Amino acid sequence: MQRISVVGTSGSGKTTLARQISQRLAIPHVELDALHWEPNWTEVADEVMRDRVSVALSCNTWVVDGNYSIVRDIVWGKADTVVWLDYPFWVVMKQLLWRTFWRSVTQEEVCNGNRETFQKALFSRDSILLWALQTYDKKRREYPILLQKPEYAHLKVVCMRSPKSTQDWLSSL
Repeated sequence: MQRISVVGTSGSGKTTLARQISQRLAIPHVELDALHWEPNWTEVADEVMRDRVSVALSCNTWVVDGNYSIVRDIVWGKADTVVWLDYPFWVVMKQLLWRTFWRSVTQEEVCNGNRETFQKALFSRDSILLWALQTYDKKRREYPILLQKPEYAHLKVVCMRSPKSTQDWLSSL
């Protein structure tokens, strides 16, 4: 494993796992959210995102986390491994609720000066909680189909069904 893509529903733990893999294997970590979001939660144009990802993944080794379909062809085209965090809905929502609560209370920076707030998490159409509710089933149906496409036949797929199996796998690296 030299070029690893970590995917899964929002709140599944992609960034945390990617950081752990990065540390364990001593390879660079690329967070797609940091390339996508400018300050004040402003999204970059698709072309800018594609350019940023191409540059970030131009080295020989990396671990990247995120689900951005606009750059999937770049990420998966260069990756040798996809780690899919395919956890049960209740696990993802529990983790996401805790993470959102913690970030809102501590005002921990997410990326590029952006922070989560209770207002945005609970009362906004841009809520990360709402996003997870809307995309959970879609991602679970979509990934098996995408991973069967001929252009991704080169990928080794590691499907994790629980945080425990993920930690066991990580310990084995």
